[in-house]
Amino acid sequence: MNLIQALILSAVEGVTEFLPISSTGHLILTTQILGIPQTEFIKSFTIIIQLGAILAVVAVYFRTMMNRKIWPQIIIAFLPSAVIGFLLYGFIKGVLFGNSLITVIALFIGGLAFIGIEYWHKDKKQIEGNIENISYKNAFIIGLFQSISVIPGVSRAGASILGGLILGVNRKTAAQFSFILAVPTIFGATMLDIFETKLSFSSNELLMLGIGFISTFIFAFISIKWLIKYLESHSFVAFGVYRMALAVIFYILFLR
Repeated sequence: MNLIQALILSAVEGVTEFLPISSTGHLILTTQILGIPQTEFIKSFTIIIQLGAILAVVAVYFRTMMNRKIWPQIIIAFLPSAVIGFLLYGFIKGVLFGNSLITVIALFIGGLAFIGIEYWHKDKKQIEGNIENISYKNAFIIGLFQSISVIPGVSRAGASILGGLILGVNRKTAAQFSFILAVPTIFGATMLDIFETKLSFSSNELLMLGIGFISTFIFAFISIKWLIKYLESHSFVAFGVYRMALAVIFYILFLR
């Protein structure tokens, strides 16, 4: 992987990490388009640069994250992903990561789910007004939804947001909860990968990781700000349509 490819991948990660369109899925598809082989370093690169994304969350939501009242809900929601990620680490990285067909199928099904649930959700009473009001039970259920995102193409943000919508959380709060929930989730996944690989990479590969981290932070910061503004007057339907269209186009061009 060269510098240009590292910048492209980190830009894709930063833009898509907090949009409900699957950053992992986009990274897998992008590496295939660019002809980058799915080596152990590339798989680690796509995981580790996510630290830049969670730093962007801290930068945007620093004051909110200082509110101790939201952390019981966040930790409870984090637990399902922590357990599944730890127990299935080898399977996730060795079998699921890099599988373009699984990614395309998950993108398409996730798109259908967003469109269907949005039309169902618009007539429902929204019972959760902010993160503090999310019950422990609902936080755990949202965490269960997030854990499905170990399948590339599902989208961590998309799964947790869908869980929130189904439970009656309004769009903006569901997105904000998903952003902050990403901090322990992504940090845990990254630390597990660093522990497993022991960062046994070349100096050039470590340089690529540093560049990827900085670039991901910048693009993720912009993406978070944009999505919150977007949700003030829009639903998630457009993301559902995008996911389905991307899945169909990629299947036709690369997998037929």
